[in-house]
Amino acid sequence: MIAKPPHDRKLGIFGVSLTMARLNRLNDQAFDWLQNTVEKIIIDSQFLEDTPFSWVTIAIRYGLKNDEQPIYHKISKKYGDLPLSIEVDTHELIDASLEDLKKIFGKAVLKSLIHAGKKYKRPTKPLEEMLESLTKIK
Repeated sequence: MIAKPPHDRKLGIFGVSLTMARLNRLNDQAFDWLQNTVEKIIIDSQFLEDTPFSWVTIAIRYGLKNDEQPIYHKISKKYGDLPLSIEVDTHELIDASLEDLKKIFGKAVLKSLIHAGKKYKRPTKPLEEMLESLTKIK
């Protein structure tokens, strides 16, 4: 049986600093919007059905580059999550507006989920559509 988290969330997003740069004060607002928006897509698309994990956590690593794919960590036996991490370039975040942060973090989260979805043979089309819509915004 797959472990369940102590809450009802299907997606967890958090940030981890790899540099000494000051964080953008709008990061949490962007994370909240993204978590709620993408979690709805995960639920509606049945992304988590028949997987060896019950939810996904994504650590956004504030670093010096933008990764194209996530790093996978072991599925938690205690909490049942698939932990992923992906690096984003801190230089793009420092003075970014809320809309820019949503786009930057959104691309990282969606790339991570799409990559994991393909690995675990899950439906990724709704995630790909959201990624495409974020990519079109200048």
